[in-house]
Amino acid sequence: MRYFVFICTLFFAINAFAERTTLTGDMTQGGLVTGITDPAAKVYFEGRPVSVSAGGRFVFGFGRDFKPSASLRIVYPDGTEESHSLVISKREYQIERVDGLPPSKVTPSPEALARIKKENAEIARIRGIETPEEWFLSGWQWPAKGRISGVYGSQRILNDVPKRPHFGLDIAAPVGTPVIASTDGMVRMAEPDLFYTGGTVMIDHGYGLVSVYSHLSKIDVKAGEFIRQGTKLGEIGATGRASGPHLDWRLNWFNERLDPELLLRTAPSN
Repeated sequence: MRYFVFICTLFFAINAFAERTTLTGDMTQGGLVTGITDPAAKVYFEGRPVSVSAGGRFVFGFGRDFKPSASLRIVYPDGTEESHSLVISKREYQIERVDGLPPSKVTPSPEALARIKKENAEIARIRGIETPEEWFLSGWQWPAKGRISGVYGSQRILNDVPKRPHFGLDIAAPVGTPVIASTDGMVRMAEPDLFYTGGTVMIDHGYGLVSVYSHLSKIDVKAGEFIRQGTKLGEIGATGRASGPHLDWRLNWFNERLDPELLLRTAPSN
């Protein structure tokens, strides 16, 4: 079962843990976990401090190739400490080989690489933002209606050159199909023409969670604007390096690339 209160190796009394801290989410590569604990507790994930909200909530996640286990340490105000070894499920991903492509389709030009470097720096800056807000508590919903044409974790090998894995969920639909915010948040980027992702919107949902909506043909929001779940962000397109009209929807916890589809099991069908 992937959805649970917690699955881990405990080094303390189970009852004590159950009374003081709970974890909900997916202990799998690409998964997101939400915890509730004493608001004054200090939480460390893999040795890294994790912010705890005034309501006692904290979040962390596992990237595509996260190792088989992770450490979680909680220090309570009374000095009591708990240590957990979390067991992370390994996933299998789709691999596709494509040969015979022109070199320009595999390796960007020096001019393009300079542009990509500049754009990536801004994307990295936004992914590093930690806003002390629990905007993600409004839940998650599908950002567009359409056919699933690409899944998280898949990878292409172009002319024998392994490319970066795909970290998003692709939803194919005609140009002009509305794209909406999957949950509440603050718009941090609304750019019409990035090299790879074309029309791109990035939304900060608080505590390091950032969603990305790419290849848009139209953008209806601005950076710095607070939006509610269901707000129209723009329209599906084929901008950037897209092979056809679709939405590439992604979710990050800081630098960990998460699988947004795991959050949608209880959401209405798209």
